[in-house]
Amino acid sequence: MQIYDVFNGDADGICALIQLRLAEPAESTLITGVKRDIALAKQVPTSEPVQANILDVSLEKNREAVEALLEAGSSVFYVDHHFPGDELPDHPGFTALIDTQPTTCTSLLVDQHLNGRFHNWAIVAAFGDNLNAVGEDLAGKAGLSAEQTESLKMLGICINYNGYGSSLEDLHFHPADLYREFVKFPDPLELIASEPVAWKQLRDGYEKDMAEGLAAPVLKETATSLVVKLPDEAWARRVSGVLGNELANRNPDKACAIVTEKADGSYLVSIRAPLNNRSGADEVARQFPTGGGRKAAAGINALPGEQLDGFLDTMAGFWA
Repeated sequence: MQIYDVFNGDADGICALIQLRLAEPAESTLITGVKRDIALAKQVPTSEPVQANILDVSLEKNREAVEALLEAGSSVFYVDHHFPGDELPDHPGFTALIDTQPTTCTSLLVDQHLNGRFHNWAIVAAFGDNLNAVGEDLAGKAGLSAEQTESLKMLGICINYNGYGSSLEDLHFHPADLYREFVKFPDPLELIASEPVAWKQLRDGYEKDMAEGLAAPVLKETATSLVVKLPDEAWARRVSGVLGNELANRNPDKACAIVTEKADGSYLVSIRAPLNNRSGADEVARQFPTGGGRKAAAGINALPGEQLDGFLDTMAGFWA
């Protein structure tokens, strides 16, 4: 039976698949994309039964495709931490590990599933998903030094950074290629120590783009919110997500958003709930067209230009 590995192109999706394939090596067809490209299950063919492993994309957004796969006789293994919809599919071919708590992520669910066999990769993902307190706690319990912990944190942030962009052309690496490079290392500390070219290029790109992002103009700041605007440029689309995380870490009592101009006059929006109240980002995003996500972090793929002021007002008022 043909195997398809379907995964989000961010740190959580990549690290989840790395753990699965280190535990169970197999030849598979990879389906992924930029971080916001989450309707991925429809790319798996339904012409014959297959094994589909779907990681870190919302079941709610992939429900019809998953049901079509199950009707075709396929087996689906689904691991995720986003809102799945009201009910899970009731089918013998469907197995799910889903937890929407804001302190977990897909890689941590895979880590539990594998009894911690490749635990450091789960720690990388936690940091990449901006679960810094969780990552630090796990690293401490694993006996990692402060230097090792900081190294895993930077790796997670950089893998996550690579997933942002409006198209694959914006990215330094196709997420599937980055997975292929990094799955060679059972322990991410080995990857960091060996300094492969992909890792150095990713780290250098992150540092350059972040420096520009931190200098970006503030659109609106209140006691409970901070919104920054970025231009319609590739570096800005790449840095939008990790810049949102950094601003959230620097302003733990404020909700933060990155509003990036698009060529058609709309805006790409990345939202972070306050770190001290990790909820509501998804509710804000869903008030606008193309919005969605999870409690702690969400986004709007194409906010209409005429709704920008309304979005700023919503950000200012929601957590007030």
